[in-house]
Amino acid sequence: MTSYGYTKNLYVLPFDHRASFSEKLLGYKGTLTDAQKNNVTAYKRIIYDAIGEAIKEGLPKENGAVLVDEIFGEEILRDAKGEGIVTMQTVEKSGQDEFVCEYGEDFGAHLLAIKPTFAKVLIRYNPSGDVIMNSRQRMRLKQVSDFVRAHDIKLLLEPLVPASKVDAELLDGDEKNYDDDLRPAHTIEMMREIQREGIEVDVWKIEGMNDTENYKKVVEVARNTPERYDVGVIILGRNETKENVIRWITAGKNVEGVIGFAVGRTIFWGPLEKYRDKKISREEAVKRDRGRILRNVSSIHFMIMSKNWSKLVFFIVALFWGASYAFQKPLLLSISPVTFTFGIFLFLVQCF
Repeated sequence: MTSYGYTKNLYVLPFDHRASFSEKLLGYKGTLTDAQKNNVTAYKRIIYDAIGEAIKEGLPKENGAVLVDEIFGEEILRDAKGEGIVTMQTVEKSGQDEFVCEYGEDFGAHLLAIKPTFAKVLIRYNPSGDVIMNSRQRMRLKQVSDFVRAHDIKLLLEPLVPASKVDAELLDGDEKNYDDDLRPAHTIEMMREIQREGIEVDVWKIEGMNDTENYKKVVEVARNTPERYDVGVIILGRNETKENVIRWITAGKNVEGVIGFAVGRTIFWGPLEKYRDKKISREEAVKRDRGRILRNVSSIHFMIMSKNWSKLVFFIVALFWGASYAFQKPLLLSISPVTFTFGIFLFLVQCF
């Protein structure tokens, strides 16, 4: 039986931004000169070097993932693959409302030239929006899905679900109400439409949600057949504030099937701006990005794994308390029976 999905946690650092990166960070507009392209690449190398430093200081190599475009990051992708880091290569053309491949029909040759762990596709898709455009996008996405299946490359899909005109009118343009009231349902219907086309996704990179139940519904759809049992969901940071990102991840942290997150600009943008403005050195930019990576991964990883940590803590408490009585040593004899019973109750809740 063919199966889809990914079973390890994923902490993705996306820096595959192209037009927005070169224009907003470096002020480059239009067609870039060779010197400008090289400079964009040099800035992206700072981010990648920070990842390398973070791995040396404890970021799990098997869980950290590099998501970068081929245009400015080809050598980064090759180097990361050689280092055994999970690689994600961008397929879509930058800055388009409708999904098209960066290299048209030649997208496959570009994927095979690097053979990343994942091919990544960003798509803007609202089921209540342009039905004809959605159909065209599914057709192109099916081509990518079929190709990666045939060549042992996994598919990471990042579906953005912007409000349609109907949505905007219904909610008077209230973005927060859209995020809470309409986008979750649209996201689930979008996933179903894509699946009905025969498109198989290994990891869905979903916009953050405030409600745990919505994550459960998303995972239920992502894993709605036996072949999709291992399909994962990661939470997209969407260039939001750290507070919003943490709120979204907190909502999804204990949902089986939510396997990680993707946070990029929130981490690397500030240090790169300071480096651009000559306020810090390149070495300091790498150091600050590294520190931000480690802090974000550590805090968010702890939230995601807190269920398992609490199992361990309660197990250790139970073990020490039992050993206290078995050997008549005052290790934890001072713990009252009520506290101990409550601890065991919480331990069992965490287990089941």
